[in-house]
Amino acid sequence: MNKIQLTVIGGGQMGRALVGGMLQSGVQKAENIHVVEVNELGRAWWNEHHPSVNVGGDLIAGVRDAQTVLLAVKPNVLPIVTQQPDQTWVGKLVVSIAAGVGMKKLCQWIGHQRVARVMPNTPSLVGQGASAFCVGESVTEDDTSQIKSMLQSVGLVVEVKESQMDAVTGLSGSGPAYVCLMIEALADGGVLSGLPRPLAMQLATQTVLGTAKMVAETGRHPGELKDAVASPGGTTIEALRVLEQNGVRGALIQAVKASADRSRELGQD
Repeated sequence: MNKIQLTVIGGGQMGRALVGGMLQSGVQKAENIHVVEVNELGRAWWNEHHPSVNVGGDLIAGVRDAQTVLLAVKPNVLPIVTQQPDQTWVGKLVVSIAAGVGMKKLCQWIGHQRVARVMPNTPSLVGQGASAFCVGESVTEDDTSQIKSMLQSVGLVVEVKESQMDAVTGLSGSGPAYVCLMIEALADGGVLSGLPRPLAMQLATQTVLGTAKMVAETGRHPGELKDAVASPGGTTIEALRVLEQNGVRGALIQAVKASADRSRELGQD
């Protein structure tokens, strides 16, 4: 992929994460990347952190020589970005990370079906992302390989049906916020129980990180790993009783569903 001319429209967090991952992994070369960023402070960030990447504010100029275009903008900005002269997107693979914007709309706006939707998440910033993608009818095997290479540079990637993208948004797209809330709450519990705040935060963060790694690397069901900690009549089973009493499991399930439902609503707006 490193010889493919890539233009990234939108130089915010996800654009930075994906470009940074591609550069670090060698998937892409800086001289083959052009970032379109309309904000002057945003362009300054790119010039400071990735001086070899071409950065500018002119969308048409940035897209002109690109073979692949990554639309790393918010859903409400996407209709404005895509409403360009007819020849702008011709012959280009166009990849969108805008939540809730379906393939049908994307293809209408772009003018062809060589289009893909991606739902990444913010842990991509540290190379631990979870990304899902689906593709339009005109996307080739080489295009799919290119998308996978781009996303694998920042973490896990899976291909899904478009009908599953809203559920992906609710789970992994919004999921980092749920986990951050849990880490904060665990640390608060540590403070309530007598720990200093920095130590409580350190222990809460490492506990979540280590547990996630244990689930991923052992392949054991989280319920089995939970039961291994919960001794009869012990401290953990008492804590689990309180969590169940307060509906934590059900609240997380409903949070994922609410986010997925909102993603569907955004797609209908």
